[in-house]
Amino acid sequence: MRERLERRLARLEDRTRRIESDLRRPGDRDWAERATERQNDEVLEQLGDAEVAEIELIRAALTRLDEGRFGVCRRCDAEIDAPRLDALPFADTCIGCAD
Repeated sequence: MRERLERRLARLEDRTRRIESDLRRPGDRDWAERATERQNDEVLEQLGDAEVAEIELIRAALTRLDEGRFGVCRRCDAEIDAPRLDALPFADTCIGCAD
């Protein structure tokens, strides 16, 4: 699981860097083109925000792995089912507490 989380983290960090680079590029001089670029930038910002949030979740999961708490619900201390961790490897609650 650690390897899977670290691979996903590396991909997200790389994409986030590329998004940030794209957002810093100078704008086009043409007004109509700038309007289109601004719309694209808004989409990139939303994607970047979602990826930053997932990065934080993955880092927290890696910390739980280091501390021996990975796979244990933070609310009820029950074991988090393997299918849930397979779908959401950064899950920190069991399905019952997630509802």
